[in-house]
Amino acid sequence: MHDLSSLPEPGLRFFADLRVQVGSPQEVGRTVHGLRRLIPITGGTASGNGWSARVLPGGADFQLIVNDRLSELDARYVLETDGGDLIYVQNRAVRSGPPELIARLVRGEPVDPVQIYFRCSPSFETASASLGWIAERMFVGSGARYPDAVAMRFFELA
Repeated sequence: MHDLSSLPEPGLRFFADLRVQVGSPQEVGRTVHGLRRLIPITGGTASGNGWSARVLPGGADFQLIVNDRLSELDARYVLETDGGDLIYVQNRAVRSGPPELIARLVRGEPVDPVQIYFRCSPSFETASASLGWIAERMFVGSGARYPDAVAMRFFELA
């Protein structure tokens, strides 16, 4: 058996803060898997160490409200950096909490983010040669849902 203690322990390195503006939910209804919703992404901002970008309108967060405690999220949108580079983002997330607080979030009401477990794993694609490294790394993050936006902090797994 190989000595696994010599494997590097992952660390976290700050990558970016995002504030993604969202529109009114489009509710598909209860399906066999749970309540399906689509949340339009209307804009926003992103900033990291030495760079910033805007969130382009046209993306969406495809949500599955699994039960009264758990939601599975799959957001897809595009960032445009100040230098004009485009970055495709796919961010999968899990959001859970007490049923009464999740119900308030689903209704679009404010909830203290500390009371909700919201963790995500974003991935990125870009045609930019200088940013190509982001497609070769793994990222994790945490977030908070507000009535008109989602705020997130992303970290590279080092």
